Amino acid sequence: MRATLRLLANVKPRYLEPFAPTGLTGLTTHPSPRPTLIYYYYQTLHKLQSFPESSAYRQSVEATTRHRLNIVESKIPPGFEAWKERVDKLLEAEPERFASLKQSEGPFRYVGRQVADGTDDPRGQAWDGEEEGISTEGPVRTPEELAEWEKLMEEASREPSASDWIRGEVKLENEPALEADQVAQIEKEIGHGLLEEVIEVAKAELQLVDQMHDAKVWEELEEKPAPGQWSYFERH
Repeated sequence: MRATLRLLANVKPRYLEPFAPTGLTGLTTHPSPRPTLIYYYYQTLHKLQSFPESSAYRQSVEATTRHRLNIVESKIPPGFEAWKERVDKLLEAEPERFASLKQSEGPFRYVGRQVADGTDDPRGQAWDGEEEGISTEGPVRTPEELAEWEKLMEEASREPSASDWIRGEVKLENEPALEADQVAQIEKEIGHGLLEEVIEVAKAELQLVDQMHDAKVWEELEEKPAPGQWSYFERH
């Protein structure tokens, strides 16, 4: 229902407005949901490789993650191929310059991030999956932050000079946005609320994987359950 209300709010726009209200307190419309989810899912699958294949936790999370990853990757935003061609040419021309942005997992090795004012990061800094790159709050800035933002925008708009390349400053074009209908399709196929909610779940799962690994959940319990303790969870 919430997904339908969001789509109808602006008479079914082609694209959802980044950082617009979703109807859920604390969650605004995510500017880059597709690459964000792909990043989380590939990192989760990578970390699960350190669990024994017999681990019930690994089997369950791996199956769910792969299923959702397939859904997200199957939705290709308009202009994606042209964008990928442009980015690939840039990366191939100067691989050493962009080496710091390379991600270890997934086909989309270079993931940009969009700041809360709706613009590309002028520095093209690599997003590492931390909360800083996934703001769920609106664009609230202090005077100092506003001054810094204006300085970055001024630098980003000027013509590049030789010194820019020497300092290694990078700017990568963000992946094209999903259409509103594509977002709705993903939400329907995953079936767990808004895409922003799905992102929060994916982020939490990625963090949980480390905790479960530290706890060695695949090992036998030190204290065995009493006979019939879990029988009421069985399907009859």
